[in-house]
Amino acid sequence: MDKFTLPEYDNSIVSLASSIRRYFELDVYHNTLSDIDKILDEYKPRNVVVILFDGMGSRLIKKSLGENSFLYRNMLKEISSVVPATTTASTTSMLTGLSPMEHGWLAWDLYFKKENKIVTMFTNKIKDTDIDADSVSLARKYFPYKDICELINEKGKHYAKLIASFNENKYKDIDDMINKIKSSLNVKDKNYIYVYNPEPDTTMHITGTDSNETKKYFELINKKAEELYNSISDDTLLIVVADHGHINCDTIILEDYKDIFDTLDGDTSFEGRLCSFKIKKGREKEFVYLFNKYFSDYFVLMTKEELINSKLLGNGNKHKYFRDSLGDYFALAYSNKYFKYRNVGHIHKSTHAGLTEDEMKIPLIVLNKCKIRKR
Repeated sequence: MDKFTLPEYDNSIVSLASSIRRYFELDVYHNTLSDIDKILDEYKPRNVVVILFDGMGSRLIKKSLGENSFLYRNMLKEISSVVPATTTASTTSMLTGLSPMEHGWLAWDLYFKKENKIVTMFTNKIKDTDIDADSVSLARKYFPYKDICELINEKGKHYAKLIASFNENKYKDIDDMINKIKSSLNVKDKNYIYVYNPEPDTTMHITGTDSNETKKYFELINKKAEELYNSISDDTLLIVVADHGHINCDTIILEDYKDIFDTLDGDTSFEGRLCSFKIKKGREKEFVYLFNKYFSDYFVLMTKEELINSKLLGNGNKHKYFRDSLGDYFALAYSNKYFKYRNVGHIHKSTHAGLTEDEMKIPLIVLNKCKIRKR
């Protein structure tokens, strides 16, 4: 474990979501962020806006923009992503205030034991195909939840809105996103606006963290965040955060290693940098030997029970289908390598879900326009 940057669940995206739950008078299941609680209690903002930029790790802000940039100057501190440090797990934690093992949205590709299928959670497709896993979303069927916005609106006292590229409040580009934010403020006495933007993650997967395209997108985010801050009213707290960071990567195709490939009982699941393996009965020792022979310089191998007991996937009450989603062994990356079962689909130049600082550390950027007001 000393090779890893471990999650700090008491100083994480789960904690930020818990502070939001607290301020909007919802039940809270985990420790909050005291820094955010203090700001919320002192300034009592009418509007709380959280914008999550996918993949915008804190180390990348410094590398791409520099210490004098608007975003870096206003970074209150670094907080922790979850494990795996991936959009599926981390954004669901931000949406709910629950840890990955509680909400069950553990990874991009998850094994559904009752269906005997590996399914891409957000698209409901069989892994690495365009085939629908079912006529309904299996992720929603087995792992349903109500997000913070839904819960706030159900209570009726306050107002909340989720703005994202995939829901009914979707936007065309970053300017449209900002316009939708501004038009959603001041509906009631207390308002929560949560915004998800898929960049710069999409660009970095294709071009890497050091490309001109990535740098330009960071510069665009930096510019638009400052413009938004300057244009909002003085009763608004704006928080900018990410779900995880990114690391430039090299691919390992498991099918190229015929001996270890033969020990696998079907496709891998979870993530390329936190990879779940099911092993043919009686081949476990062979798999472990071969894995360490080929990959011990890049990954740490854990059994399912070791992963559960490590608490890497969080604290709280385990979801009833949590164990069913787990394979026999897990490979946890501390290098720049990632696994693909076969050479199909996209090969990423940069990715995430490992346990390095670049992937685990995310920014807590606080842009406070509020004047102290009494309620």
